[in-house]
Amino acid sequence: MTTPEQPKLLSGGNPQIAKGYGDAPVQAYIAAMPGWKSAIGRRIDEIIVRTVPGVRKAVKWNSPLYGVGAEDHWFLGIHCFTKYIKVSFFKGASLDPIPPGTSRQKEVRYLDIHEGEFDEARFTDWVKQASLLPGEKM
Repeated sequence: MTTPEQPKLLSGGNPQIAKGYGDAPVQAYIAAMPGWKSAIGRRIDEIIVRTVPGVRKAVKWNSPLYGVGAEDHWFLGIHCFTKYIKVSFFKGASLDPIPPGTSRQKEVRYLDIHEGEFDEARFTDWVKQASLLPGEKM
């Protein structure tokens, strides 16, 4: 049973957070990430905020999104799975080097972060690059 302070975890441990814009819903999602994923979620958020001045945040479809520029245009999203965190770079095919995870969508590339395997320097570089590309409208 969950309380209002404890969001329900969906299959794979992804927190169920109501759609919302701004930092508060993203922080609620991060706080609800299970186990080691919450600490990595905080680091991901800190890196993005430090790297992308004025970054916009939202939670849609139970996933935090980060964007710059036009409203509802996003460059990155995160999602919890049972054994890893999936980072979606919505224009990832344009990054150098290209993130390793492929997608059925031509432009999207993924980074799966497993426990103890977060390369902050590489991630920071991809965030910098991704934030300069046109965002994906969602």
